[in-house]
Amino acid sequence: MAGFSNFGPIQYWHGIPSALRARGAVVHVTSVSAFNSSELRGQQLLAQVRRILAETGAGKVHLIGHSHGSHAARYVAGLQPEWVASVTAVSGPVKGSPVADAVYRLSQWGGPLLTKLVSKGVNGVGHLVAWLSMRSLPQDSYATLLSLTTEGSAQFSVHFPAGVPLTEEGDGEHEVRGVRYYSWGGVGQFYNPWNPFDYLSKGTARLFKGQPNDGLVGRCSSHLGMVIRDDYRLNHFHSVNQLLGLVAKDVDPVALYVEHAQRLKQAGL
Repeated sequence: MAGFSNFGPIQYWHGIPSALRARGAVVHVTSVSAFNSSELRGQQLLAQVRRILAETGAGKVHLIGHSHGSHAARYVAGLQPEWVASVTAVSGPVKGSPVADAVYRLSQWGGPLLTKLVSKGVNGVGHLVAWLSMRSLPQDSYATLLSLTTEGSAQFSVHFPAGVPLTEEGDGEHEVRGVRYYSWGGVGQFYNPWNPFDYLSKGTARLFKGQPNDGLVGRCSSHLGMVIRDDYRLNHFHSVNQLLGLVAKDVDPVALYVEHAQRLKQAGL
């Protein structure tokens, strides 16, 4: 949600693509609507994966999706598993987010007019993100909201169940239709006083009623396939080394991606 490739010196995946490329990986930063439904964003990613395979001659891709991006990755793997070697969800709301639930309840209380006005404003932010990324993509923030609620995510998993755990805290299936599924996430919200996202995360964490979370996604909600770890000292934004690497001093988010690339290679993928 609200993802981008880069705004000047600010990269969404701060320092991660370059670290992977330095070690020999071929990395493509894809682009989908900043705000829209899981299915539409999945279709956008599907078209880009098709193009990447055609241009590179590769047989398959590894898809790593942060947050709502993990839904798009699952969508592609669900429809075209022969194109995908692995799907990795990083802080993905596999089972939805109480934050989305709270915003949805607020929209119901505010009524259609207020919801329309707020959605229009958020869509404007999405169009700005797309423009700054030199893209023109449809924006629908209300569709994003519905996709990320507990109910909306559950409905998505009915159609794309691969890797989704059947229990509250366990792993999901590690391999489905030839695609390996992985996930990791963090807990805690405030790790760096210089990062404005830490203050936001600390505020939204109250909606989880004491359950471990990263500010936007609950610890167990992030589980998909093989759970590498679900309690890194990372809030939701730190999982992609945002903002500008202002994260906890004892955690290196970039190293997690390098380690994961090595994990995939060692698995013969």
